[in-house]
Amino acid sequence: MTIRPVLPIIGMMLSTLALLMIIPAVFDLIENDASWIVFALSSAVTLFVGVALTLSSRADAFRLTIRQAFLMTTLSWVVLSVFAALPFRFQQIELTFTDAIFEAVSGLTTTGATILTGLDEAPSGLLLWRALLQWLGGIGIIVTAIAILPALNIGGMQLFRMESSDPAEKALPRAAQVAGGIAAIYLALTVVWALAYWGAGMNGLEASTHAMTTIATGGFSTSDQSIGVFNSWQIETIAIVGMLSGALPFLLYLRTIQGKWNALWHDTQVQWFLSVVLIVVFVVTAWLWLSGGINPLMALRLAAFNVVSVITGTGYATSDYGTWGAFALPIFFFLMFIGGCAGSTACGIKVFRFQVLYAAAWSQIQHLLQPHGVFIPHYNRRPVSDEVVISVLSFFYVFFFTFTVLAVGISMTGIDFLTALSSAASAISNVGPALGPVSGPSGTYQTMPDAAKWMLSIGMLLGRLELFTVIVLFSRGFWRG
Repeated sequence: MTIRPVLPIIGMMLSTLALLMIIPAVFDLIENDASWIVFALSSAVTLFVGVALTLSSRADAFRLTIRQAFLMTTLSWVVLSVFAALPFRFQQIELTFTDAIFEAVSGLTTTGATILTGLDEAPSGLLLWRALLQWLGGIGIIVTAIAILPALNIGGMQLFRMESSDPAEKALPRAAQVAGGIAAIYLALTVVWALAYWGAGMNGLEASTHAMTTIATGGFSTSDQSIGVFNSWQIETIAIVGMLSGALPFLLYLRTIQGKWNALWHDTQVQWFLSVVLIVVFVVTAWLWLSGGINPLMALRLAAFNVVSVITGTGYATSDYGTWGAFALPIFFFLMFIGGCAGSTACGIKVFRFQVLYAAAWSQIQHLLQPHGVFIPHYNRRPVSDEVVISVLSFFYVFFFTFTVLAVGISMTGIDFLTALSSAASAISNVGPALGPVSGPSGTYQTMPDAAKWMLSIGMLLGRLELFTVIVLFSRGFWRG
């Protein structure tokens, strides 16, 4: 298999990344911070490589086979992460290569795990670069989930290929137009939330960076205390609505704009997701009120923000939920795995897979009760084929197998059980903060051994790319055809 057609696509992505580096360079130059030189040189190197790769193949190189699409998807995220790490590596904070890669991967995968401290005094360019990485990763995963993963039959994503290819349901005639429309919506939501944050009391830099990381459900903040530093219920409410908006299918936003006003609320995946959020918020609020003696309104405020932040994989925090008691701890641990909706910026297993699993299990129970009956699982009021069911079941198996291996590997570096287990869950689900004093909401991953950071970086990429996209590259049959 030739990888030559993949190179110009990666080159265009690198060129885009290089242009984005100019933005934090300008901010640092205005503030007379010497860090602008780091961004300018990183941009020049990235642009040179990007243009060279773009010119390395013929104009018809964009016609990819399925195997080349697998390779392009994984290789693009890996290469972008390496070049995105350049500004981190050569900043005045002097991060090691491992830490720079970790921060860049966490940004692009919208995980939100960080090794940085002292963010309150950090240069504006650095804060902006972290937000830009998450914003770019957010739109990147939406396009990947809509245009690429369904064609690759990854973990049941073929369900959405069937929907988008139905003439009666198709949002726009071509995938490029769909991606363009979604990108416009993504940009518009970012602008709206930036204005909302600004109106609620943030300054311009804080509003723009938090808007980018909110809609991208990324979670990077401008303070070590995350959103909690503002201590404002208005800002927290804006963030909650923004995180939920980022976790809903962007293709349904497009259909709503085109006149199908019930497209979003008629979707069963959206209904399930919002129902789970409401139920868990109610339960955690009741626990904080009755067990912790917290005022009901404050309990609701704490529960709503932190539950939404974890289930969407954003990773903002206003309190260390790891200290909320024995009942809250497992709730937040399992929330990490759920995630948002397919075709959103959220991460995790995704709600539709739980729906398919439930439908398949219910059909099996019905078949046991009536052996001669015919029971077909349904998703979104449509029958689900055996191929999709097997694909979803395979995803669950590989997901939890990978999580187990990752947790065991991290614990072998000498990290305690709770930190290793929750950090592995946080990485593969792209949540960010885990549980415990080291990697929890009140800590950072800075003190972890380099071996653990590399394993977590790999876990973040695996989780963001739906596992199979990466794993298939390690089979001999893939390269031999």
